Amino acid sequence: MSASAPELFSPAATDLIEQHGYSIGQPNLVAFAETLLELARANSNILAVTSDSRGSGKISGLGVELPNQIVEVGIAEQNLVGVSAGLASCGKVVYAVSPSCFLTARALEQIKNDVCYSDNPVKLIGISAGVSYGALGTTHHSLHDLSALRAINNIDIVVPADNFETQQVIRQAAERTSPIYIRFGKAPMVTLPRVQPGFQIGEASVIRDGGDVAFIATGETVVHCLLAADKLVDQGLNCRVISMHTVKPLDKDALFEAADRCQAIVTVEEHMVNGGLGEACARMLLESGRHTPFRAVGIPDEYTVTGSQSDIFRHYGISMEGLVQTATQLLERVH
Repeated sequence: MSASAPELFSPAATDLIEQHGYSIGQPNLVAFAETLLELARANSNILAVTSDSRGSGKISGLGVELPNQIVEVGIAEQNLVGVSAGLASCGKVVYAVSPSCFLTARALEQIKNDVCYSDNPVKLIGISAGVSYGALGTTHHSLHDLSALRAINNIDIVVPADNFETQQVIRQAAERTSPIYIRFGKAPMVTLPRVQPGFQIGEASVIRDGGDVAFIATGETVVHCLLAADKLVDQGLNCRVISMHTVKPLDKDALFEAADRCQAIVTVEEHMVNGGLGEACARMLLESGRHTPFRAVGIPDEYTVTGSQSDIFRHYGISMEGLVQTATQLLERVH
């Protein structure tokens, strides 16, 4: 197990990780950079465009090995997106890399007009997303990006949950002809088990099967749901865990199957509850006529407390312990 595991999880959660033999891989940022470098070596048409983020985006190695395939625009996110759109319109395969908090706030107009409205297939890479910057606080947290981009037409949104999903989405993105936003955190990720192998953008991954509570989560919160499901076995509960890595378009079939098979649904995200995964699921369920007991876990409508990512997760109930409590209370209402 990685030495960083105790910082990410409580002692009880760490014990469960060891008990179940889950391994901890690299940060998704590293998996992204390694996959991009591998793709770029094989295809000189692939470019990384960055706004002074080659270090934090882990793409310094690409810049050293393939200096003609990286473009540095400086700390200028609007310019980053505009240049990326222009290069993509000329047939380049462009990965635009920048901290998600700045990329999706400062350059929102360029994303809407230059990328989405103009249908330029830029791969927007939001790094250090959610509360990854921890104690740097609200100015550096990205808790609006999913809701802001969900409101823009012609862009898919993917939040990988582990290194496997990261590698797959970066490879599949290279072949796409429409815009996509991919979001990564900084923490080392547990390698998740899967009920079925494979990965496809737009198709959720079932991490654990079960019929009592369905945890539907995205990104770095998925592992906390898996640990909560493992812990709830002690209460005789068998919980389903879904990695809803593609937030847009949402996998309607996976969502409806969870609603039909489980007594309750808990959505979990490293994002403000307004406009994120939970609200997307809730709207789709209500429009279908399903009224499964439901709870959305995320950051409430407030500026976050200051602390590390794990401190903030625990404060807002995104830890194993918090999710066990939420699921238990929701089932008590059902019964």
